[in-house]
Amino acid sequence: MDVRFALALATALALSPQTSMPHGTAQGFHLYTGVVSADTDAKSAKDDPQPAAQLQPESRLLLVRDVSGEFAKAVLGIPGGKKGFRVAVGKPVSSQALRDALRLQGAAAAPGDTVQITSVEFREHEIIVDINGGPKKHYHLRDHLQVGVGSGPADAPPPSSHPGEGVGGTLILDYHGAVPDLSPDQLKHDLSVMLDFSKQHSASTNWIDTLPPQFQEGIKYHRAVLGMNRETLIAAMGRPDKKVRERNDDGVETEDWIYGAPPEKTTFVTLVGDTVIRVQEFD
Repeated sequence: MDVRFALALATALALSPQTSMPHGTAQGFHLYTGVVSADTDAKSAKDDPQPAAQLQPESRLLLVRDVSGEFAKAVLGIPGGKKGFRVAVGKPVSSQALRDALRLQGAAAAPGDTVQITSVEFREHEIIVDINGGPKKHYHLRDHLQVGVGSGPADAPPPSSHPGEGVGGTLILDYHGAVPDLSPDQLKHDLSVMLDFSKQHSASTNWIDTLPPQFQEGIKYHRAVLGMNRETLIAAMGRPDKKVRERNDDGVETEDWIYGAPPEKTTFVTLVGDTVIRVQEFD
């Protein structure tokens, strides 16, 4: 190619912002025009990966519904106290930090104890999981197991004499950044360094089998059903996002359990005492 023609073509291309260059031509005139080649663009995109999706509102509902209320076995001792115990997700539990927390805060559960997740809350970089009612409430697991696992005495824990019996604890899952979008199974995996859920499925299944068919179907499809009690409602829907207590014109006190928030699907479940008397869904 004539040198003068090549220089003229390069100048024209540099001055025209709407002119695109074929991949091979761009490499040929790279030093003259300053145009970045397609190979360079691809490398830059590869070096700058897209961040993982953050936790979505729908996923929060599923996590509360499917994880709150679940039973598990403590793999390690679970500290009590208001501070909670911080677990760095993806890293081994610090033995020294755990020993210090158990010594200073007491134990909410010993290794091998059956425990229940009673609350799941979300912060920007953390998921807060209360065990056995959390540190502020006295909690008697045997009472819950009588309802939760039917007539399976082998699953009921023996009386415990460790300090802090009847008082729950809190696990703080630290994600070192925005909490990613998680499924219930993924959250259980992140908790697996402290809790073992695998041995609790049969007990839960036995209890469900003792329920009326309409309640079993409600639990299977995560729906509230008239006549459910609170424990069965939690098994089906999880713990509510909000509770509202009112007194009607007849002086009867009702409690609305509210799942979701507009504009997402919202479900209002009204209880009188321990019984569901009304279910309203709004899309």
